[in-house]
Amino acid sequence: MAPLPDLVLYTRAGCSLCGEAREAIELTLADRRERGLPVPALVDRDIEADPELHRRFFERIPVVELGTRRVELVVTVGKMRHLLSEVIDGEGAAVPEATTR
Repeated sequence: MAPLPDLVLYTRAGCSLCGEAREAIELTLADRRERGLPVPALVDRDIEADPELHRRFFERIPVVELGTRRVELVVTVGKMRHLLSEVIDGEGAAVPEATTR
């Protein structure tokens, strides 16, 4: 089996939606672990630490990327389940809530 891509969460300090996104991600990853499904590593990226990331994502955070798929602004458990199922498990067609880069 090929290594899993990292699940990247782009955030910044003081972002309440980012906190909600983190909770949804953590719940989804915990559920996958309990069910014995593959779980990617969660990597945090602070957009304030990189001018290019700040320019790209400031108006869209939180942003979650997994492979070539992305979820922006509203990150829910349902969206995370769909994203992980599609990218890691290879299930389903394109996820409406996730966009490609």
